[in-house]
Amino acid sequence: MSFFLEKNFHFRIESDSFTGNKIYPGKGKLYVRIDNRSYRFVGSKSESLFLQRKNPRKISWTTVYRRMHKKGITEEIAKKRTRRAVKHQRAVVGASWEAIKAKRNQKPEVREAARAEAVRESREKKKAEQAKRKAEKAKLAQVASRGASKISKQQARGAQQKVSAKSR
Repeated sequence: MSFFLEKNFHFRIESDSFTGNKIYPGKGKLYVRIDNRSYRFVGSKSESLFLQRKNPRKISWTTVYRRMHKKGITEEIAKKRTRRAVKHQRAVVGASWEAIKAKRNQKPEVREAARAEAVRESREKKKAEQAKRKAEKAKLAQVASRGASKISKQQARGAQQKVSAKSR
């Protein structure tokens, strides 16, 4: 008698293989196929439909149909809140957020003028470099014309001359 009075004791509740409904202890049928697969049914109705190979997803009163067609679900569960991604503006390496903002808010004319200025500066720099190279070349030519023997570029720049090998 104390067996039934125990608090933690509970029966196993099975589910119908066809409808998906609960089967309480002492109720339902167990159907075992030749291939040793077992199916549980609440009553003869679900068993009969299973044996007729009916699709439970197409029979409107089954739990499987109701779940598939979202019937009887409370509004709170049905409507899930989606989390919106919060966009943050961040600085890029080498430029602060304020600097980026200022550039973005500049008028197109100002931006165009700055671009033209940068292009002009780079051209001037290139011209200066070319003039420097030209001057160096002229200097080398002058040194070469002074000396009777031919001098290589390294020698003209101040490199030491190779010592010729002497035989004993």
